[in-house]
Amino acid sequence: VVNVVIYGPIKIKAITLTNTNESYCIIDHTSLIFTLFPAYILIISVLGIVFNVFVLMVFCLHKKACMVAEIYLSSLAGADLALVCFLPFWAEYVRNGYDWLFSESLCKLVPAVISMNAFCSIYFLVLISIDRYVALVHPLSLERMRSPFYAKLGCLLVWSLGLVFALPALIYRKLKFEPQSNVTVCDTDYSYSQHLVSEVMTIILSFIVPVSIISFCTVRIIHALRNRLTRGSNTERKEQKATNLILAVLLAFLICWVPFHVSKLLDVLEYVHILRCHIILLINQQVSVYLAFFNSVLNPILYIIVGKNFQKRAKELCTQWGSKRTASFTRLSTHTRLTISNHQLHKLLHR
Repeated sequence: VVNVVIYGPIKIKAITLTNTNESYCIIDHTSLIFTLFPAYILIISVLGIVFNVFVLMVFCLHKKACMVAEIYLSSLAGADLALVCFLPFWAEYVRNGYDWLFSESLCKLVPAVISMNAFCSIYFLVLISIDRYVALVHPLSLERMRSPFYAKLGCLLVWSLGLVFALPALIYRKLKFEPQSNVTVCDTDYSYSQHLVSEVMTIILSFIVPVSIISFCTVRIIHALRNRLTRGSNTERKEQKATNLILAVLLAFLICWVPFHVSKLLDVLEYVHILRCHIILLINQQVSVYLAFFNSVLNPILYIIVGKNFQKRAKELCTQWGSKRTASFTRLSTHTRLTISNHQLHKLLHR
C-alpha cells in the first residue's frame, strides 16, 4: 500500500508492506527537495570555504603564536573546511534523486569526512569548554594544563579519534543498485544488529557524552563569570570578552546539531518499531541534516562578529601584509632608481 502525502515542497511516499504490516517513508523523486536542498548545500559550501579559509589565514599567518583557545578554534575551522569541501558531492547526490554518479571510493570518503567532522567538531568544543572551565574556575591549581603543547596534543588526539569514528563509513559504505527505482545508492552494508549498534554508539559518543561535559563546564563558567563581574577588575573583563565568543560558538553548535541528534534518536526508535513511519519524522530528518551543515558557516561569522581577539588579529594581519607590500614597493623603487642612476653613470663614463 502506497500513500503519497504532499507537505509543502516535500512529496513523501508512505509505504506499508501488507505481508508484514511494516511501514517506512521515502521521498518521492518528483519532490522539490531535490531542487531546493542541492542549491542550499552549494551556497553553504561556497560560503563555508571562503569564511573558514579566512579564519585559518588569520590564525595561522599572524606573526604571533596562537593561544590555547585559538588553537582549538583553528582546528574547529579546519574540520568545518573539510566538511564544506566535500558537501558538493552530496549536493549532486541529492539533485540526482539519491543516485550516486561517482566512484565507490568517493562513496566511502564523503560520508567518512562528514562523520569525522561531526565527531571532531563537538570534541573540539569539549576541549574549548574544558579550557574555559580551567581558566575561570581553577585558574591556579590547573593552570599548567593550559599550554599550547597540551592544546596541540589534545587536537591531535581528537583528530585521531575522529578518524577511528569514520572507519565504519570507509569499511561498510558501498554502492547498491536498486532495480525498483533504477538508481545506485551510496549506503552502508550493515546487518540489523550492526546498524542498531552503530546508531546507538553515535548518539552516545557524539551527543550524550560531549553535551554532558559541555553543559557542566558551561554552567560552572557562567557561575564563575557572575562572581568575577562583581569585582569589576580589568582581568575579569578580559576573561569575559574571551569567554563570550566561546559561549556563542557553543550555543550555535547546540542549536545546529541538537536537532540532528534528536532525529538520529527518533530514527533508532523507528528502526526498532517503537515509533511508526510518520511524515514529520522524515521532514525533521531532512531539515536537521541541513541545519547541522549550516554550523560550518555560522562559526566563522561568529568569530568575526563576537571575537574581539579575532578582530584584533585580523586587523594586525592586514596591517602586517600592508607593511610588507609597502616595504616591497619601496625596495623595488630604490632598486629601479639605482639601476637608472648606474645606467646614466655608465653613459657619462663612455662619452
